[in-house]
Amino acid sequence: MKEFTLRYNSSMLELVSLQPVDYLVVGHAAVDITPAGMQLGGTVSYSSLTARALGMRVGIVTAVGEGAPLQALDGITIVNIPSEHSTTFENIKTENGRRQVLHHQAAPITLEHIPQVWRSAPIIHLAPIARELDLSLPEKLAGSLLGITPQGWMRTWDENGQVAATAWENKDQALRYAGAVVMSVEDINRDLELAEEMAHHTRILCMTEGELGSVLHWNGDRRRFRAPVMHEVDATGAGDIFAAAFFVRLYSTRDPWEAARFATQLAARSVARIGLNGIPTSAEIEECLMEVLQ
Repeated sequence: MKEFTLRYNSSMLELVSLQPVDYLVVGHAAVDITPAGMQLGGTVSYSSLTARALGMRVGIVTAVGEGAPLQALDGITIVNIPSEHSTTFENIKTENGRRQVLHHQAAPITLEHIPQVWRSAPIIHLAPIARELDLSLPEKLAGSLLGITPQGWMRTWDENGQVAATAWENKDQALRYAGAVVMSVEDINRDLELAEEMAHHTRILCMTEGELGSVLHWNGDRRRFRAPVMHEVDATGAGDIFAAAFFVRLYSTRDPWEAARFATQLAARSVARIGLNGIPTSAEIEECLMEVLQ
């Protein structure tokens, strides 16, 4: 696939011939402040690289500022909305757990920013991390397998950037139009009654539970998938790897149980490496696929 990044404007998108993609991911690529310096993060980064590793032609619609470290995404076609800043997070460890600070927020993303040729991609993944996606997007993009990871619609922050949980404002609409929703139990403060309620209003709901694995709700049934025991080095991005693996496997097999099994196995292996190095390898993908054939 041709490697280039587009700075968004309508006339440019008319002049440049974009190729169709199999997996479109929409949301902010994040810049994370870490002890080792600025690093690329966010669902867009982890999920797009995972989808590519699984053989998908991937496209990204995002908004980042100048100087964002996008080198890891080389080879993936990116439509970038000009933004003064990239969405920038800092995670601070405290005695009471992780404290998250939002230092900057990039420009919002609306339907008009998504190229027409990409709006019918077989898999569309809405991946907000900082309330950047227009709330009407689930309805407008519901023709494909619409996967949603709603974490960014469930965050708010104060004037100092201190991030806190908040209610999912467009929950009913998004659940209605989603083909599958993947989220962490941490996103809902482990409120399992809320998970059950949401499961009744959407086709497929998968809750990730870290080292415990995942729980899939489908057709009124609920099934747990245990994760293999791994030596955890860094769990960053594991949920995003899970989501992309789940959506891709669901699309290829039309079997939610198999998609959850595969995604749980693949995401578990990612925690043994740091950051984007946790993206699945060909050997890991083959290993996780082989299990279903035995």
